[in-house]
Amino acid sequence: MDNISRKDFLNTMGLLGASAVLWPQTSLANKTHRTPFGNGITIGQIKDNDTVFSYIKRIKGQHDITFYRQIIGAANDFKEGDLSLGVAANDETSRLRARQLLTNTKIADINKNAIYSDAIYKLIQETTVENSKTSDWSIGQLKTFVLGQPEKSIKEIMPSLTSDCIGCLVKLMSNEELIQVGQKVFNPLANSKIGSKGYMSARVQPNSPTDNIEDIIWQVFDAWSYGVGDLVLGTNPVSSEVESVAKIEKALFEILTVFNLQNTMPNCVLSHIDVQAEVEKIQPGTTGIWFQSLAGTVDANHTFDLSIEKMKKHISNRTGAYGLYAETGQGADFTNGHGSGFDMVLHESRKYGFLRALNLEIAENKSTKNIPWVHVNDVAGFIGPEVFKTKEQLVRCCLEDTVMGKLHGLTIGLDICSTLHMDVSLDDLNWCIDQIMPANPAYLMALPTKNDPMLSYLTTSFSDHVRIREKFGYKVNDEMWNFFKKLEVIDSNGRPTEHFGDPLWVYYKFRQAQGDKRSRGVIYKEGKAAMNNIRKRGVPLAEGHGEKIYDLEPHLEKEVKWLYKDAKISLWTEMSDDFVKTIPTALPIITNSTDRKDYVYHPESGESLANDAKKRLQKLRESWSQNVPDIQFIISDGLNPRALMDEGHLLPYLTELKLNLTNKGYTVNQENIVIKHGRVRAGYACGEVLFGNNQKSSENKAIVHIIGERPGSGHHNFSAYITAATMQDWSQNSYVDHNITKVVSGISDTALTPKLAARQTMTILDRMFTVI
Repeated sequence: MDNISRKDFLNTMGLLGASAVLWPQTSLANKTHRTPFGNGITIGQIKDNDTVFSYIKRIKGQHDITFYRQIIGAANDFKEGDLSLGVAANDETSRLRARQLLTNTKIADINKNAIYSDAIYKLIQETTVENSKTSDWSIGQLKTFVLGQPEKSIKEIMPSLTSDCIGCLVKLMSNEELIQVGQKVFNPLANSKIGSKGYMSARVQPNSPTDNIEDIIWQVFDAWSYGVGDLVLGTNPVSSEVESVAKIEKALFEILTVFNLQNTMPNCVLSHIDVQAEVEKIQPGTTGIWFQSLAGTVDANHTFDLSIEKMKKHISNRTGAYGLYAETGQGADFTNGHGSGFDMVLHESRKYGFLRALNLEIAENKSTKNIPWVHVNDVAGFIGPEVFKTKEQLVRCCLEDTVMGKLHGLTIGLDICSTLHMDVSLDDLNWCIDQIMPANPAYLMALPTKNDPMLSYLTTSFSDHVRIREKFGYKVNDEMWNFFKKLEVIDSNGRPTEHFGDPLWVYYKFRQAQGDKRSRGVIYKEGKAAMNNIRKRGVPLAEGHGEKIYDLEPHLEKEVKWLYKDAKISLWTEMSDDFVKTIPTALPIITNSTDRKDYVYHPESGESLANDAKKRLQKLRESWSQNVPDIQFIISDGLNPRALMDEGHLLPYLTELKLNLTNKGYTVNQENIVIKHGRVRAGYACGEVLFGNNQKSSENKAIVHIIGERPGSGHHNFSAYITAATMQDWSQNSYVDHNITKVVSGISDTALTPKLAARQTMTILDRMFTVI
């Protein structure tokens, strides 16, 4: 695949050339790929002593907020996301000029001139202490200080650095300089070595496409068999229903308590923090560290159904050893429609400023040894090519974020990851890891292979951790390393034993710790059956190793490479006319994506409907007259059309769901809207046209948007995005969004079966129509 173009590859596979008979002619009328959203910024000739603000005044005659944002953004290394925001430099000369202007600009002037102001910005300002030593420095002088001084001196000024100041600082640093800072600033978690110099911890990420408890706990056994996993047992759930999350929390907590590790590391189910709080109420003590994704502005946090007040309320309940686990990532804000006109680096820095403020509140009136754990995971490459595309950009992003997190006083880890629609291969990811590791982030993710079986993206495996330890000499948190020795997977000299890479052995030790008196043979037989069932469900487990102790076992490595190729084929497959004809009473429409490539690389194009599509939907709406149905089904190809086209996927789900809804008395429109090149927000756009013509009605209307998930797991899963709102709310442009949507994901014949998923969808819809 590396030696063949995408077009040639797809032609070879017979995947190009799907006809457009069913689709409006406008869908393929424009064969030219759109230019990237936004235009690059050109910075003209500057004077030696020009600052950002003197230059703006000289060029514009007065302060200009838009030009200010553009200059600050232009100082960044290039990323597609900044170009979409309209703040990327047009060329290298403009970038160097923007950096020189920033170098000359005083910290105090940056702090006095907000690039964007809201309540989070004000919270960051209020929780940043004044320091007369730094107030008159330029950003260039700050850079010289940070590069030239030891950790102790840097830490003395860190509380006085605002998030915007820190964000501006990293723009001026080369990768080598960012590594230099990363190597000398550390913020370890209380009573541990996690986040200390020379240590590299791991979040075990035992994800299951069906939230199967067996899948989850065995991945923990698997991790520990490689001496990996000392930060948190952290699962991404498919379902965020309280009962489901509670079951997983209980299972993870049991593993820790059986091995008496509950005071060494926590468990976590990465659902919304509201859900975790509810679980804690019904199962006190079983939730470990609480998780929440954070954004850098008030509006962006609203997408997560989050506010400053809500977060403060939740953290007030975190009085034990484990506080808050946050996740962030460059580009999340603007891809959710909240770019607010400024660049991704400053957005990311403000997320750390928000977390720093929360951390200060958690730590208030507590001794150093009693401060609850608070850490942040930068999920650097999870979104896709609309943020950045290349391995070099991934490295740059990780280094920027590592340093920004550390300078905020945070324990920061990385998810060095890429989606399968980015131009980053499995080998590229290894290269990225090697480039980033010298900066010594606190931790990485850890899965049996690089391929997440539920989230369908590439990240770091157990074997990657072993390789990193061998190559860079990093250590595991001392208490867990001693546990691994006690578990007999590591010997007294710190080397692998005969039980290294043997999850059956760890399961046997787990059973022994539970008081199980059965023989090793009997327990091994039981364990082998469990492992076989897990693999049948498409969840990989690592065993043993290849030639070196950090090589994947050859058969498993071959499987991972097959999944990677399958994902690439899935990504570039077109939804065919023949398939659409099999969908009952299909109403085909299109978005503003000109073709598949435009759709994949420019997601916004797939979020808005083409004019012809709007006209078709308006005619449909008019045909209803006063008999507006309760629910509309919408079907989109998404990032994997094969998820819908595979036999036994879409039609069983539609049939079962429509039957259940009809039996419950709901009215469902008989036409199924089918969107080519559709994103999730295209569904909301359909809802606005169909249900949004009555601004006074409080009657509830819902859409069920069925869409192909990211490829990569081999399951070819699809998801159902379920959204209910009043007709009054549907009437407000862009009011209905992700924050009121529920999702049933991982649906396929090999994961969450379509009929079971339909019943889960029915339960959610029932609840929505009852609550609204």
